[in-house]
Parts: sequence; structure tokens; C-alpha cells
Amino acid sequence: MAEHSSSVGENQPAAASDPRLAFVYAEAVRGLLHQQNVVESLNTRAGNLIFATAFVSSLLGGRALLDGLGLWDWLALALLFLIGLLVVIMLWPYYAYTFRFDPEQLLQDFVDKNPSGTMDVMHRALALRIKTDMASNWRIIQRLRMSLQLALFLLLLELLAWLLAITRV
Repeated sequence: MAEHSSSVGENQPAAASDPRLAFVYAEAVRGLLHQQNVVESLNTRAGNLIFATAFVSSLLGGRALLDGLGLWDWLALALLFLIGLLVVIMLWPYYAYTFRFDPEQLLQDFVDKNPSGTMDVMHRALALRIKTDMASNWRIIQRLRMSLQLALFLLLLELLAWLLAITRV
């Protein structure tokens, strides 16, 4: 009976898993999920921007263009074109995002090359990889965010240009 209990103890790992590494990994994953949500939010906002721009342009542009093309009309049309260009930049399908791991790569790195590796080693390596992926994703997200901000500013200018075209100032 005593021999049986000692052989069970030998099969268990010598040291318990470090909960700090599990926490760091979980936070890294949470950060990556947050980034993914930011990208989806920016795409939704770009869609809303398309609607707002189309609404402003059709409502005010139709009225402004009844009297022919003036300086403000040309300015509003140029702003409409620039907003369209920025929307294309925002909605362009970027394939450089990294929001998940490649299962084949995980098998190679953590099972095939290092079959005796612990979860602690895996959590640490993956948390560092997530940090690298987040930095890479952030560069694209910054471009999208700046494009959205500029497009919103141009939408306000377009609105103003259409209003000035209507009033023939």
C-alpha cells in the first residue's frame, strides 16, 4: 500500500505551476482580444461614416447643385472624394493582423521540439509572442484611427462647403 502511494507521487510534477505566468498569459490574451474589438469597432465606424457622408452629400449636394457648379460645390466634391479615399483605406482588407496562433506552429514549438516543456514555459513564450503581435497590429490600428479622425473632420468641412454653396456666399 505504501509503495503504491509513493509511485503516484513520483508521476506528479516536482514544482507547482506558477500562477503569475498564467495570469500574465491571460492578460496578454485579453489585450489581444481588445485589439480585435477595436478593429471591428473602427470598421463599424467606417460604415457609419459612409452612411453619414452619403446622407449629407445627397441631401445638401442635390440642393446646392441645382444652381450649377460654383467654388463651394467643387470644394465639397473634392472633400467627398477625399472622404471616400479615407474610407477605402479604413475598409481595405489588411491581412497582416495577428489575433490567434497557428496550431501547426504551436505543435512544432511546444510539442515536437520540446516535449518535456511545462505550461509555464509555454505561457511565457506565448505571452511574449502576443506582445510582438500586438505591436504589429497597433501600427495598422493607428493608421485606421488616424484615417477615421481625418475623414470625420473632412465630413464637417464638406457639410460646411455644401451649406456655403447653398447660400451662395
